[in-house]
Amino acid sequence: MKKNYDIAAYIWPSYHPDPRAKIFWPDGIGEWQTVMSNKPKFPGHEQPRFPLWGYVNEADHCVMQMQIDAAADHGVNVFIYDWYWYDSLPFLEGCLNDGYLKAKNKDRVKFYLMWANHDANMLWDKRNAGKKGDDTVIWNGGIDKEEFEVVVHRIIDRFFSQPQYYKLNGKPCFMLFEMNNFIKGLGGLKEAAEALKWFRKETVKAGFKGLELQLSLWGKSSNPVLISGKNIGTQKEIIEILGFDSATNYQIVQMADVDRDYLKIMKDVSGEWEKYSKEYKIPYYPHVSIGWDNNPRFEMFRPGIVKNNTPANFEKALKMAKSYADARPGQTPLITVNSWNEWTETSYLEPCTMFGYGYLEAVKKVFGGK
Repeated sequence: MKKNYDIAAYIWPSYHPDPRAKIFWPDGIGEWQTVMSNKPKFPGHEQPRFPLWGYVNEADHCVMQMQIDAAADHGVNVFIYDWYWYDSLPFLEGCLNDGYLKAKNKDRVKFYLMWANHDANMLWDKRNAGKKGDDTVIWNGGIDKEEFEVVVHRIIDRFFSQPQYYKLNGKPCFMLFEMNNFIKGLGGLKEAAEALKWFRKETVKAGFKGLELQLSLWGKSSNPVLISGKNIGTQKEIIEILGFDSATNYQIVQMADVDRDYLKIMKDVSGEWEKYSKEYKIPYYPHVSIGWDNNPRFEMFRPGIVKNNTPANFEKALKMAKSYADARPGQTPLITVNSWNEWTETSYLEPCTMFGYGYLEAVKKVFGGK
């Protein structure tokens, strides 16, 4: 019998008009403004790469219907939306609310949220990225308990309630990007743990079986968790205290040195999967990134570029992830992929001028399509 895999691609929801985003992209078309100006930084640099679908508005449900069909047809059956909350308001939520959730065919691809709770600075603004002061915080990603309660009720009422919301073990899955910022915003480790317990209770109160709380890991399990410069414990220790149910990663750049050949990187990355699986008491779901090169976001050259991340080599990486999942029959065969559309970090599944539909075809070859 054919085994079904959950292939979950992250969505960077910046490619649509958002008034608050004009601080970074004043043309009012989101980060397409940066993609359009992409140029190679040196001879042999595999840039620019442009979207075959054009500079579409991803908050348009017709556009998302096309993208949903392309994803499902090639075996991508889950979208993980980067979700933002700054200054007591959602940010870049239009792609999800007006695009995906209004698409007539949304049943073909499920979705869940990753709260991208990092601080926002000027690195999204190509005019200032790499210059002095680009790390100045504009919006804080950490929030206090009162505001966290607002966020939780919005998530439960608006998103968990959707029939297409992705569940693990029968529970709506919610991923946290930055554990440090979360703890800092809540006022400490004890307060953060209490807030997450309250989140679970509110989810059950709303009629769900429970909450699948997932963490995006950074580096080794022994890495210290620093809050305002103070070491409060290792990543492994804090994960257990906060009670996360599962873990994965967001990008291979957070796991390994990426300034080399893709298959050598992925060999090291697959080794990290095994370490995570052994060291943590919770399930680890393997992560595969298509590549890394964030030079499109900068006027100057940025070192650290994945080499030879062709669709053929990406296919080999997916087979590694498939083998990992197959070796754990008691675990949901979930594989996370960076990403659907990270054009300015050069890690995308969407068809491009360099490889056409190559990356999507690689997913289909390994996992099949619908």
